[in-house]
Amino acid sequence: MSRSRRAFLALPPWLAHALRAQRGPVPWSAVTRGALSAGPLLLVAVQVGRTSLGVVAAIAAMLAGINDRPGSRRASVKRIGVPALGGALGLVAGTYAGQQTGAVVLTVLLTFVGLVAGSISAIGPVASAVGTQLLVGSAIGAGMPLPEPGWERALAYVAGAGWLLALRLVLPTPGSLAGDFRFDGERAAVAGVYEAVAELLDAVGGPEAIRRRAALTAALDHAQDALAGPRLRRYASSSAERRLHAQYAAALPLAEAATALAWAGEAVAERASEGPRRLAAAVRGNSHTGPLPAPSRSAPALRALDDALLHAAEVFDQGRGGDLHTRPRTPRDRLRAAFGSAGREYGLRVALCFGASSAVAQALHQGQWYGQHEHWYWLPATAVFLVKPDLGPLASRVLNRAAGTVLGAVVFAGFAAVLPRPEGLIALVALSGALIPVATRHFAAQTAVVTVLVLALVMVGGEPQASMGRIGETLLACAIVLIVGHLPMPGQRGGGVRARLAAASDAAFAYLTHVLDEADAPRIGTSGRPSERPGTSSERPITPSDHRATPSDLRATPSEPRATRWTLRREAYRTLAEARTAISLSAHELPALARHTEGADEVADLLERLVDTTTACAVHLDDTGRIGPEHTERLTALLDELAGPVERVGLRLPRTPLAG
Repeated sequence: MSRSRRAFLALPPWLAHALRAQRGPVPWSAVTRGALSAGPLLLVAVQVGRTSLGVVAAIAAMLAGINDRPGSRRASVKRIGVPALGGALGLVAGTYAGQQTGAVVLTVLLTFVGLVAGSISAIGPVASAVGTQLLVGSAIGAGMPLPEPGWERALAYVAGAGWLLALRLVLPTPGSLAGDFRFDGERAAVAGVYEAVAELLDAVGGPEAIRRRAALTAALDHAQDALAGPRLRRYASSSAERRLHAQYAAALPLAEAATALAWAGEAVAERASEGPRRLAAAVRGNSHTGPLPAPSRSAPALRALDDALLHAAEVFDQGRGGDLHTRPRTPRDRLRAAFGSAGREYGLRVALCFGASSAVAQALHQGQWYGQHEHWYWLPATAVFLVKPDLGPLASRVLNRAAGTVLGAVVFAGFAAVLPRPEGLIALVALSGALIPVATRHFAAQTAVVTVLVLALVMVGGEPQASMGRIGETLLACAIVLIVGHLPMPGQRGGGVRARLAAASDAAFAYLTHVLDEADAPRIGTSGRPSERPGTSSERPITPSDHRATPSDLRATPSEPRATRWTLRREAYRTLAEARTAISLSAHELPALARHTEGADEVADLLERLVDTTTACAVHLDDTGRIGPEHTERLTALLDELAGPVERVGLRLPRTPLAG
């Protein structure tokens, strides 16, 4: 390990997280969309004499650019469009509240908006983005002096976000040349699943197996989201899309078998990963697979992998759709998340931060601290991003926001001194929009780019250069959020982590219970007799014509119990990944906050091992019709081991047939 690496690991967790940045290739498609969004919108507005509406549209395009992440076009409709509607609603509410009420009543109303936005943010990532834009829109509507009425501002806001969304839906991407360009995001996501399976098979028996299994979960989650975006019809309406659905469904038994092999811990032959890699290439190239190498059939998990490859070979040639094995969330589930412990805790904290920052901003504004500047919205809008836990731990957010704002304000001051107006500032807005997709890899870099973009927008809108004022307001917002973030709250702290961990626990035990129930049910094959699987070895390539009426047909057209099992397994791994993310963020907080979720990582580790063992049980059950004694012993030991850590973090374990 290098000296710099050791020094980085020696840093306190909260500081190490603040210095960490994501890596990856430059998303040139998103960069192009960013360059064509806010800048051109502002240019058109200036040319037609509606500069103020152009500023609003450019702000909406900027926030939409932050939400413009990799994935399918269909998924981007929800990821970009729904938060924009929340921002437009906030803009209308803030505009009329600012015009019709005084400072005290306005502060109370904004505090209530913060409570609502914070509570709904606990529902999920899209809801969190809705809450963010609802708050930002409310602050801008109440504090930005614009001549247009609220409904015109809202239309301009929706138009700005809609323009970037239209670019996302219409412009081709580098991966769109291999087939129907509408589904290039889906193709990349499904291919990523097969590649993740291959990488896990390569890592079986080695120290990287756990990390590769987590990467497989992330790939499956991403593919599910890409394929399950909003649609006008209930089912896939084109042959290309149905084929992708079938290819995704065919990856599930492969993932199940690879997970069972990783659980067993015995290395497999190198050629075991050749099949999934050829499948990944076939998905990316929208082509047929050709012959696939078959692994040895000397163990249940290897036979399951063999059968899954056999089924995939047929699906890739004749795929006609497939179940995504998702369990949609009901309105009751969403209400439970919003009004549960996580929603209450986060809603109260957001309300206090947003309300306090609004009150301080109003006091400074009424006291003429701003001088000629009438824009007091920067302080509460800054607090919105600082209080969002999905942007990193609190200390990391504060440090990066402060550093990014200072850097962005200094850079903008230099540009403002030499650029012509408004042409140079509009070009700066376009450049900043292009940099946002790259800057999202680090919160400080994103803050710097957004600061330059917003300062350029407000100057085009007629405000004098105000870099120093923005720095002061940002530092004040940092202080407010730090204080509120460490205040004692009603109830138990760490509610967000516990809620995620409770959901993961429920999903894991639902999956385990289903597999144990399957073990008690009669196992019937396609012939009507109890299913038996020969332990033969297959060394020749697999081709679609190899498919016969054997027990592997159960994987080709899964029975209802098996389809339900795959849905439950996906739910268990997805909720575990969400819990892991929440636990990691909490662990990187300052010690005063991190201590409230101590022990949660141990529970997540044990739940992950429980789900892996359940998957191995399911594969062994398909092969032999029963659960082996080794699996039963491992399950019993894990359930006993879970009891102590679960009690320490304040959770309760569901009962299972093994325990009861």
